[in-house]
Amino acid sequence: MTPDLSPRRDDPVAVAFPELQNFSLVLGGPLWQLLRKARMDDDAGRLVGRRIVLASTVIWLPLLVLCAIEGTLLGGVDIPFLPDIETHARFLVGVPLMILAELVVHQRLRGIVAQFVERGLVPAASMERFIGALRRAMAWRNSWFVEIALIALVYTVGHYIRDYIELDTSSWYATVGPGTGTLTTAGLWFTFVSNPVLQFILLRWGYRLLIWAHFLWQVSRIELDLIPTHPDRNGGLGFLAGSAYAFAPLLSALGAGVAGMIANRIFHQGASLAAFKLEIVLLVTMGVVLLMAPLLVFAPKILAAQRQGLREYGAFTAEYMREFDRRWLRSRDRDGASLLGTGDIQSLADIGNAFTVIREMKPVIFSRAMLVQLTAAMLIPFVPLVFTMIPLEQLLDRIIGAIF
Repeated sequence: MTPDLSPRRDDPVAVAFPELQNFSLVLGGPLWQLLRKARMDDDAGRLVGRRIVLASTVIWLPLLVLCAIEGTLLGGVDIPFLPDIETHARFLVGVPLMILAELVVHQRLRGIVAQFVERGLVPAASMERFIGALRRAMAWRNSWFVEIALIALVYTVGHYIRDYIELDTSSWYATVGPGTGTLTTAGLWFTFVSNPVLQFILLRWGYRLLIWAHFLWQVSRIELDLIPTHPDRNGGLGFLAGSAYAFAPLLSALGAGVAGMIANRIFHQGASLAAFKLEIVLLVTMGVVLLMAPLLVFAPKILAAQRQGLREYGAFTAEYMREFDRRWLRSRDRDGASLLGTGDIQSLADIGNAFTVIREMKPVIFSRAMLVQLTAAMLIPFVPLVFTMIPLEQLLDRIIGAIF
């Protein structure tokens, strides 16, 4: 039995603010309503396996059958269907990962958004504006116009993008001649069904990221009750880093698509992985920036909280230090108290630690561990391509040598 991952009805925060319980970047819109009626999705986004099977049945399986009928499954053209790594990477790895990301993002972001309220970061005076930002995000998510526009986009601009990145050689989907190209039957399905579905899913994820960025920007514009001494060094907003981790499967899907494209150039055109170093670096940079940039909107709030904290705790520390100095250093009358074991020393240390935390506040919700994990998520699909440059035995020798 599938566990219930939906928010508990007895959650006091969910009861007081139903908008938090209903928040989701993925469970909404006309396509989701259609999938829900077809029992391919539910109110908790748990039917991931069904949607992956449906996607594979629509975008990959017909290509396999048509290529088998046309004789281009293993031969007959320069690039048969089965050796076309790019196609399998995009449709059997990239698309399933993007569908899986829907469940991860739905579960993680709902809890992350709720923490604004659970941690008391949104004061009562700002609650109406915070709920308004949630409602606007949901209105954008449910837009019929946007999904229709995305479909129109993939059937117009999407075709030009496909023509630009295709290999200039005969393959299972097109026969290339002098200045001309003719689509095969499998190529027609690829052009008008498989590739548009992939592009639509990718563009819809881009739109969801836009919704998320706009929501964070709106929240950053309201008055927040940040805590300068919070140990996360972000004024209590450190939990937002979890939003970047939630999108890690999406980064892996993007990496799989690019890795598949490079693999085709390596195995079918004799290219080298080293020739694509710039493309890989740009991919990783764009992926990390794409997820980290929306969090930068809170930098002014964090810096303002730091300045206020330094001013307030500076005044408080000065007053405490003056009293400490007067009692323990400038006065002979200590009320019979012994310096050894007094709570004043511990209080002095606590104030110093609090002041240090404020000075070390970081305006960017970012860490080295986050950078490493997001980079790894994008580079995992490229690992098999390393064997095209370094033989397996030599690679194992280097790994063993580095460890021992």
